[in-house]
Amino acid sequence: MAARGLIISATESGAGKTIITSALIRLLARRGCAVSSFKVGPDYIDGGWHAAASGRASHNIDLWAMRPATARAAIRRCSEGADFVIGEGVMGLFDASLSGEGSTADVAQFLDLPVILVIDVSGQAQSVAATVAGFRDHRPDVDVAGVILNRTASDTHRAMLARALEGVATVFGHVRRDDRLVVEHRHLGLVQAHDGDSGLIDEAATLVEAGVDVDGMIARAGLIAVTDDADTIPVAPPGQRIAVACDRAFSFLYASLAETWRNAGAEILAFSPLEDEPPDATADAVYLPGGYPELHAGRLAASQTFLSGLRGAADRGCVVYGECGGYMVLGRHLTDMEGHTHAMAGLLPVSVSMHAPRRHLGYRRMVLASDGPLGKAGSIWRGHEFHYASETSPAAPPLFFASDANGRDLGASGAVNGKVAASFMHVIDCEEGPVS
Repeated sequence: MAARGLIISATESGAGKTIITSALIRLLARRGCAVSSFKVGPDYIDGGWHAAASGRASHNIDLWAMRPATARAAIRRCSEGADFVIGEGVMGLFDASLSGEGSTADVAQFLDLPVILVIDVSGQAQSVAATVAGFRDHRPDVDVAGVILNRTASDTHRAMLARALEGVATVFGHVRRDDRLVVEHRHLGLVQAHDGDSGLIDEAATLVEAGVDVDGMIARAGLIAVTDDADTIPVAPPGQRIAVACDRAFSFLYASLAETWRNAGAEILAFSPLEDEPPDATADAVYLPGGYPELHAGRLAASQTFLSGLRGAADRGCVVYGECGGYMVLGRHLTDMEGHTHAMAGLLPVSVSMHAPRRHLGYRRMVLASDGPLGKAGSIWRGHEFHYASETSPAAPPLFFASDANGRDLGASGAVNGKVAASFMHVIDCEEGPVS
């Protein structure tokens, strides 16, 4: 039986959609529903809140960085074994890349799923009607099924809002303002679920259950259309036995990537650098995903078994690949936010500093500069970059030549040293074929 689903979006970032999405997931799970989830766009943190709520991996659907077949394969994996699927949008409903592609509205249209709009009403009353009418009518191909009014102040406030929205949109309910539901932020967004208040999702679920017509929302859900396309492989496994760093310093790993590697016959061998564990000695590839190594730089620098294991893997000819946080650790030095410099693995001639943070953010189109762990020179990839680090690189051969979503040239990026390669880019999917 096909799963049903809907997408939780918002008028803007910060409206509370991650906590409301996680609360809805937890409520359905409490009812015995097998509920799965996805996040629109390139995001590792929000999906972690979903997974904490459901106990199931959350997936990502990204229509700028993914080929349509890859996106269809992701929604198929997401819906397998699920009764219900809840997606969470990115930013506001119509916000997209520089090229205008990849908004939550685009994903809703692509998947033919209705949207529930979360609105932070803490600073408005009757004006909410104009906001909702604008979002409802902006794109006729997107079904805005109704709204959840978040951060309401009082019964009087709720009555004013409800009266203003009569005949404008279905109000599925409200969530009252409660400081306990404020999630802390750090420099890359919300704190990760495993670093947050463990009881927050349950508290949010209780508030949502009290104020929102969850059954009415479920009744408006659409069927998840699943195709029989052959499964795409966004990034080919870099080896047969892949040692993957997995802990609070290295947690930015898409569920779909790990699943496609396993489906392709690769074995994933998890290890924790923070626990001073080396990559498995039988691995033929090592993958260091992104995360927050800058928050644990001193502990990583002291983890000599881990660092020696990385160097030993490179010495015996393993592919060693890192993204963002992994790039920082594969270099020579990492300077943390307090200005303390820590020695890292030294496998790439790169030093990175977080002491004077400057934001680097956006979609990236990357052309592989030379043959290496990711494939042949000229192969084209799509992905994302989001970090605050600066770097120095003394004439290292680059991994990529990059451009942004509008095609603006960003120059060389990353570094390669034999079979060791890394960059600040998070690779999401390939394009068809190499550059001619």
